[in-house]
Amino acid sequence: MTEVLIGRSDEFGEGDRRLVVHGNHEIVFMKVKGKNRAFLNTCPHQGGPVCDGLLVHKVEEVISPTREYIGMAFSEDTIHIVCPWHGWEFDVETGACAGDGGPKLRRFDVIERDGLLYARL
Repeated sequence: MTEVLIGRSDEFGEGDRRLVVHGNHEIVFMKVKGKNRAFLNTCPHQGGPVCDGLLVHKVEEVISPTREYIGMAFSEDTIHIVCPWHGWEFDVETGACAGDGGPKLRRFDVIERDGLLYARL
């Protein structure tokens, strides 16, 4: 298993991102909700650069207890990254596409050792 150095853990605050190139692969690292995440920087739709996308809270429909539509609200818990090419959204926790959960961003584990962050490929 290959480990790719991302940087020092104290360099990253909430919402920060870094693009790391390793061979032919671009890996996007991000810190979201206090968790370290790393993905292949390629949207499964048409190969767009996911790292350039916005981080947004998931939009959810609000339904009343009588099952009537009330409106829309932003999720407190789920954050998506939006591919800048065609607007496909992916859950930053799982990498799954928000639309149907089928297509996924390729996710890598991130480990911290001696104050340094590494993506495991």
